[in-house]
This record gives sequence, C-alpha cells and structure tokens, in this order.
Amino acid sequence: MRLSERAIHFPDSPIRKLGPLADRARALGRKVIPLNIGQPDIATPQAFLDGLHHYKDAVVAYGRSEGEPELREALSAYYRGLGLPLDADDLVVTVGGSEALLFALQIACDPGDDALVIEPFYTNYAAFARMSGVALRGLAADPATGFALPDDAALEAAVGPKTRAILLCSPNNPTGAALSAEELGRLARIAVKRDLFLIADEVYREFVYDAAHVSALSVPGIEDRVILVDSLSKRYSLCGARLGCFGTKNKEARAAAGRIAMGRLCPPVPEQRAAAAMMAALPKGFFAPIKEEYRKRRDALMEGLAAVPGLRCEKPGGAFYLMATLPVDAEAFARWVLTDFERDGETFMAAPGPGFYATPGLGADQLRLAYVIEEGRLRRAAELMKEAVLQFQAVKV
Repeated sequence: MRLSERAIHFPDSPIRKLGPLADRARALGRKVIPLNIGQPDIATPQAFLDGLHHYKDAVVAYGRSEGEPELREALSAYYRGLGLPLDADDLVVTVGGSEALLFALQIACDPGDDALVIEPFYTNYAAFARMSGVALRGLAADPATGFALPDDAALEAAVGPKTRAILLCSPNNPTGAALSAEELGRLARIAVKRDLFLIADEVYREFVYDAAHVSALSVPGIEDRVILVDSLSKRYSLCGARLGCFGTKNKEARAAAGRIAMGRLCPPVPEQRAAAAMMAALPKGFFAPIKEEYRKRRDALMEGLAAVPGLRCEKPGGAFYLMATLPVDAEAFARWVLTDFERDGETFMAAPGPGFYATPGLGADQLRLAYVIEEGRLRRAAELMKEAVLQFQAVKV
C-alpha cells in the first residue's frame, strides 16, 4: 500500500537517528559518551517524585483539557515572579513544549503558510511544521558572530507574502545564543510592520550565563502577538514527564489553544499534580547552583575543544548546547566515530548539523554538542574528538 507524502518525507531527527549505530557500538563493548541529546543528568527534584508517590486517587481519570488548575496557578506564579504578565487563564498545559509549539504553529498559520526561523534551529521545528502543513523560511545566522540575529534588511527580505509568524528560540537550541533586548525589539518592529505572530520558545530561560534573560513578553506593545512556548523538561530534569506550557495574552489565540487541547483530551494528571507540588516546594534560589554547574561544563567543553585541529566555535551564552564547525563532513564523521573509531574502548556521539537547517547545504561541517554530562566526561569527549578528527582526515584523504 502507498504511504502518504507526509509519512514518506517526514524528516529523521539528527539527534536520535544515529541511535542504532550507538547501540551497535555498545554491543561491541564500547562506551559511548552522549553529546547528541539534551538529557540533563541533574537529579529530578525529590519533591516531584514524592508527589507521584503520594498520588492516591483510586482511578487515574481524565483531567482538564487546559491543564490542572493547581499547575496553571503554579506556572502563573513562576512567570509573575519573573515580571511576565501571565495569569492562569492565559495558560494551557501541554504534553511537553513540543505540543505547545505544535499548537502555536496551527494557531498562527494555515496549511500553505510559512514561518520565518533563524537557522540553525531546534530540529523538531521542521517536524512540527510539516505536521501542520507549514513551510519554514530559514534565515541563516553567522557562526562567526556567535549566531547573532541577522540585520534588519536581511530579516525584512526573509519575510514572504505567506509568512504568518516568526519562530524564535532564546536562549537557542542548538547554538546557545541568547537574544538581547535590542534584538527582540527589532523582531517586534518587524512583527508589527508585517502583522506577524512571535512564537517565542523560552524553554532554556533559566540558563543564561553572561547576561539576564530577556523574554519576548517583556517587549512593550506586542503582548497580543506573542505566543510563549515553554517546558518543565530541561529546567527541572523532567524530560520524561512530558509537561509543557502554551501561554499568550491574545484571548482569541488562547481560546483556540483550548479548543485544540480538547481534541487530545488532557495532559497526564499525576505528573501535573506532582509538578505543581514541586514548584510550590522548591526554594527561591533553586536554579542558581544548577546554572553554575552548566556554566562550568560549558567552559570545560570549550577548553577541550580548543585543542581540536580546525574546530571553530564561539562560546555560547545560554542553554546547554553549542554548534561547532569542523574541517570534516559532519554527517559522515558522526557516523564514522560510532562505526570505526574508538580509543581505549570509548567513543562519542554527536548530532550532525544539516538537520538543524531548512536551507539545503547549510550545516554540512557542523555538529551540535550538548554539555549535560559531568566535566570529566566532557573533557574526555573533547580528547576523543581531537584524535577522531585527525584519524578521519587521514582515512578520508
């Protein structure tokens, strides 16, 4: 039988597609250091685990489509603590930030419309856009500038007649670049001028290392254009709980999100209640030591990568990723280190760059690296990469 065009052309994830090769390497007895995926090793707060343990309902019944009231109230308190004007009624709890992004694209765009996205971008944006019938219009940021926002002329030129939204991620996955107030102001002016939504993925807001995080919701005069995409996954080490959030001051967009949410019934109820209890229990300075740990890991990886011949990378300002440019074909190299390379029984896994771009040909010499493991393993991974690059260049000449 013939599959749909959607199914045939649905993109592989560059983050996960090399998993079978890593499994084979492990089956051969090799240790694989994971730099490919942003799975934190920071312990999940005990208050969340206790909340799951204390779930006593005799039946795990359906919850509210827009999310349990106690979690929406907890999220609103969190945002208001940051100075962001989001009430509980402005929020819809989603099944991870992924579903929030899917809702946002389906609300901002019709099938056949497009969304402007700065490249490189979180690879699953492409998957969610395809699911929604939306095209991504990529505009590449320059690695030499630390992937800073392109100038206004380039941004204006990238907006097409069917563009309905600008999709931004700050701090950025995969580059770690964090938008400044000036850059957000420029995006806001273009959004107003061209009548666009700003879909703001701020999942990594707590992890900005060299400046304060600036939210799109803090830009005056555009509150009704901003759709916030958020997640508890990385912030609280809750990736498997699948809890996210859609937030907006636009009443029509919020109502639309509520209707779409009804179609998938509800997010997981026990996890929502546990998350609400956790957020109420955590101390005010909870994120400070976690952020400092990621800063140390970033610096350790950057120090190690400085010794890799031909590798170029600007220090990321946030999140826990970086995009490195190497003197090799990234796709072939990422496969080769899993199939043909090891040193003392170890190798590493990275995510090839092309999958983080919409423009064909870009990212061919780039790898995304996640620094979510302890410093010693990051330094070891950099040592392995140095040797692997030299060996790969020798065998591929």
